[in-house]
Amino acid sequence: MRTGLIAQKVGMTQYFQQDGTPVPVTVLKIESCQVVAVRTKEKDGYSAIQLGVGKAKVKNVSKPQRGHFAKAKVEPKRKLAEFRVSDDALLQAGVEITVDHFATGQFVDVAGITIGRGFAGAMKRHNFGGLRASHGVSVSHRSHGSTGNRQDPGRVFPGKRMAGHMGQVRVTVQNLQVVMTNKEKGLILIKGSVPGAEGGYLLVRDSVKKIHKDLPFPAAIAQTV
Repeated sequence: MRTGLIAQKVGMTQYFQQDGTPVPVTVLKIESCQVVAVRTKEKDGYSAIQLGVGKAKVKNVSKPQRGHFAKAKVEPKRKLAEFRVSDDALLQAGVEITVDHFATGQFVDVAGITIGRGFAGAMKRHNFGGLRASHGVSVSHRSHGSTGNRQDPGRVFPGKRMAGHMGQVRVTVQNLQVVMTNKEKGLILIKGSVPGAEGGYLLVRDSVKKIHKDLPFPAAIAQTV
C-alpha cells in the first residue's frame, strides 16, 4: 500500500480530449511535498508516513514544530498529514514526492473538508420537497413539516433529518479518474468535482476499490542534483 499526497485545490476548468470532447476537471496543485516523519511498527506500533506541503514563514511556526522540521532537514510546511503505508513502502525523511506518483487514467480517492454553509433549512440541507406551494399553506412553504407524529411516539427520534448546520465536515469521494499530470507545474487534473473550497488542502490516495498496475513503488521520488 503506497502513500498518498497532499494537494491544494486550485479550481475547476475544462480539459479537451483529442476528439474535442470537453471533460470537467478539478485542478490540484502539489507544492514541495516532502516526507517529514516516518512511523514504524517497532517504534510507534504502526507503519505510516507524515507528509508536508507548502511553505510556512518561520515566525508562524511554533518552537516545537521548528525542531520537528529541523530533525527531518526540511523547511517549515503549511500543511501536514499522515498516510498509512505497508512496511515495504516506507520512505526516508526529507524525500520529495512528485505528481508522477499518480498515473494518467488511474483512479484515486480524494478526502477533504466541505464548504461550510452555516445553518440551512431542510430543503437545502436534505433536498426535501417542501410543503404545498399553492392551497392550504401560509408562510411555511419551505418548512420540513411534522417531525414527531402524534401522541405515539410523541417525540422526535434521534437522527431525524431536520434543519441545522450544513457543511464543514470531512468527506471522501471515491473512484475519481486522473485525466492528466503536469510534473513541471506540479498539477494534477482529476475528472469531476472534489470536496472543499478553492485554496483548501485535500488528501489524494490510490482508490481502495480499484486494482492498480505499473505505478511507481514505493513512490515517485524527485531526482536530486
